[in-house]
Amino acid sequence: MNIYRKKILWKLALLVMAIIIGASSLIYTNSLVDKLKLEEHNKVRHWAESIKLVENTDDVDVLNLLSSIIESNNSVPVILTDDKGIILGSNNFDPARSADPAYMQQQLNKLKTSMEPIVISFGDNMKNYIYYKESIILTKLIYYPYIQLIVIVFFVAVAYFAFSISRKAEQNQVWLGMSKETAHQLGTPTSSLAAWLELINERYPDSDIYHELSKDVYRLEKITERFSRIGARPELNDAPVQKSIENSISYLKSRSSSKIEFISDYSADPDLMIPLNPSLFEWVLENIFKNAIDAMNGSGQIKLEMQHNTDNVVIDITDTGTGIPKTQFKTIFKPGFSTKSKGWGLGLSLSQRIIENYHHGKIFVRSSEPGRGTCIRIILRKSAPKN
Repeated sequence: MNIYRKKILWKLALLVMAIIIGASSLIYTNSLVDKLKLEEHNKVRHWAESIKLVENTDDVDVLNLLSSIIESNNSVPVILTDDKGIILGSNNFDPARSADPAYMQQQLNKLKTSMEPIVISFGDNMKNYIYYKESIILTKLIYYPYIQLIVIVFFVAVAYFAFSISRKAEQNQVWLGMSKETAHQLGTPTSSLAAWLELINERYPDSDIYHELSKDVYRLEKITERFSRIGARPELNDAPVQKSIENSISYLKSRSSSKIEFISDYSADPDLMIPLNPSLFEWVLENIFKNAIDAMNGSGQIKLEMQHNTDNVVIDITDTGTGIPKTQFKTIFKPGFSTKSKGWGLGLSLSQRIIENYHHGKIFVRSSEPGRGTCIRIILRKSAPKN
């Protein structure tokens, strides 16, 4: 469990760092934008004053200086009009369209709705108006940090997705190797025990020891078979789902405390057949039952309810145990997650793999509340998926 807490903390730390970097970039860029806005506004002001002075001076040197100031504006789009709104001149608009009166009038109308013009007053109550907007460079600078963040998020998402696929592929290889090795290690002693069991049966045919040992040897053979099937795609054949449920309850009931009460509530047809691998499905149920028994500390109630509709069979397994917090609803199915000091934390992860990857169903925590128990829901298809 600590492993997943650390992972969550690392993810939160990376998220906070990304937010800080993004916020810093936005703040710095906005600061630059504000400075450039002020500079462009002053530039237009100076341009306006230069126009006014050109109209009121005959000094050649002054005219040349003022003309150079006017011509120096090669970035800020501006439109000059008279007091009747007639366009007298423009600069820094699309060269291919600036000769089109309709286009320039359209641009003027946009500027009129977005800003107050700079007024140039001349003698005889004559006035000109200058409309301007932010330069293309400034506009690009405003949107740059947002585009930058989108690109960063995109690459992070792609990298995370690729990493997740790679990690899942690696986990699949680990599952495959572990399952095959476990099946191999169990196979030899199980075969040996089966041979010794036959010898006991020959010498003591009516012994109770034989019957008890035969159950355990059968159990070992079943476990070996389960592990051997993890590495390969198991066959799904129509089988009675209720029989598998009853087999699992019967097995756990005889090996659990008498203080554990199993309750079954079936509203489905007892002979209902669905595509199933009974051996693996019973393994799923046993894992859930064992977790429920551990959560109840050997005393409590496990209730199993089964219903079905047109497409699915729905199985709810509810215990009266300690429950789990909502933040761990998905975490409990991850490999290695365990609330116990012993164990590998693979039971529910294997269960999810069997239900979702092999049976094309779903398994999830339907509800849980600390101190009041947990309900695990399994959804199985009533027909095999079409390829």
